[in-house]
Amino acid sequence: MNALAGTGRLARLALRRDRIRLAVWVLGTPLLGLALAGSVTGIYPDEQSRLGYARTSAGSAVARAFNGPVVGPDLGAVVVAETYVTLALLAALLSTFAVVRHTRQNEETGRAELLGAAVVGRYALLAAALLVVAGANVATAALLAAGFVASGLPVAGSIVAAAAIGGVGLAFTAVAAVTAQLSTTSRGANALAAATVGVAFLLRAVGDVLGRQSDDGLRVESAWPSWLSPIGWGNQVRAFGGERWWVLALPVVLLAVGVALAVLLAGRRDVGAGLFAARRGPARAPAGLLSPVGLVWRLSRGALLGWAVGVAVLGFAMGLAADEVNDMVGENAAAAEAIAQLGGGAELVDSFLAAMLGLFALTIGAYVVQALLRVRADETDGLLEEILATAVPRLRWLTTQILGAVLGAAALLLLAGATIGLGYGVVAGDPLGRTADLAGAALLRLPALLVVAGVVTVLVGLVPRGAVAASWAALIGFLLLGQLGAVLDLPQVALDLSPYTHVPSVPAVDPAALPLVLLTAVAALLLTTGLLAFHHRDIPS
Repeated sequence: MNALAGTGRLARLALRRDRIRLAVWVLGTPLLGLALAGSVTGIYPDEQSRLGYARTSAGSAVARAFNGPVVGPDLGAVVVAETYVTLALLAALLSTFAVVRHTRQNEETGRAELLGAAVVGRYALLAAALLVVAGANVATAALLAAGFVASGLPVAGSIVAAAAIGGVGLAFTAVAAVTAQLSTTSRGANALAAATVGVAFLLRAVGDVLGRQSDDGLRVESAWPSWLSPIGWGNQVRAFGGERWWVLALPVVLLAVGVALAVLLAGRRDVGAGLFAARRGPARAPAGLLSPVGLVWRLSRGALLGWAVGVAVLGFAMGLAADEVNDMVGENAAAAEAIAQLGGGAELVDSFLAAMLGLFALTIGAYVVQALLRVRADETDGLLEEILATAVPRLRWLTTQILGAVLGAAALLLLAGATIGLGYGVVAGDPLGRTADLAGAALLRLPALLVVAGVVTVLVGLVPRGAVAASWAALIGFLLLGQLGAVLDLPQVALDLSPYTHVPSVPAVDPAALPLVLLTAVAALLLTTGLLAFHHRDIPS
């Protein structure tokens, strides 16, 4: 039998299964890029403001680490500097998750063995996943390029910038194809791929921080570590700054090498197995696993630790960057106004700190969604039926899951506020005072996360089959409204749909109790509705 027999039919099946996810990915990423480009254009509308941005960004180690090297003062170069890293990380993570879902997860759930009983070649499942994910990246890049051109940017730079982001997706498609052969679980494969994304980001950041600033102070030439990172390659195409088209070949080469390595590894293992043997657990389970609380902690501690590390590193860096805000945007009235809108205050540094706390709260919302959607995963995998066959009532089990997600979110909020405060306090000369102040300010965002938890619980209880897509769509909607709504001058009725809109922007403004009480009441109503719906529906459903 041909080793690729059935690839086309499996690709159609993957498209059918992921039609909603792929639509959100392929259409949502260009829309996000277009919205970000529009906001950047509004903040830096003239040559003088862009010259100031380029000069300040090129001279700031923090700006280089998070935004990458600026390649000039042109509008397109500023747009790329402000949007590339966000879009590249999104492309990388979406690509890895999709590849693992259609390879390792199919083996983990038994679908691959069932499909393999038909006329399906040995490598057809892997080939179908790669075709679908590569096609999604190409389509996303094409639409993103069209969006950049439609926003008034030059055609050549728009194509190169979009292709660079698509190239990041292709590179990590190859990475995920390999990690799916190494681990025995989809969670392990995703963790390995995510760790590779993190290493790539750090290599790029180190290379850009160590890069050489041009004599005119408007450009940065990255150091060699950036060339070791697929994320760094996207910066090295230098879109809107003397394009290097040949760099676009690097992710294609990595894709070819990764696919060849994945095929080689797939031929050396059994279906369902991984190159890394599953670690044997202890002969006797600890007493803590006898309760739902212990089980939730055991299953969530790894993810919570990974989130904590990321939050701590980014929080400390953001705190250090707060001291540079006045230098970076103090002379740009539009940029200062945008930060004031996001932060809600008149004092620039406090507005920046409030905006960063709000951004962390939005990001930690993804942790809440991820943690609570484990409920649906356990249900579809059949694990929930086994748990409920014991003396554990379903309401107690779901309440424990909600409590674990909320407590984890509270811990991450405190960590974000504390590390931002510590970073800012180090440069401001008051580390202890700023740490305590900003940790308390961060915790005021918890009611908004309670509403996010309530939305996910309602969806799991009422529309379980659409809960995954709808939960992530709701969070993305909150993100767009919270971060871009004010900048894009959306009507207040639209902004009010996001729970984050109602959180006082401390420390930029004084705290207010009433909005927090109302958010908590809305969250309680949503959680109660979701719990009752879950209690009365069939499992699985």
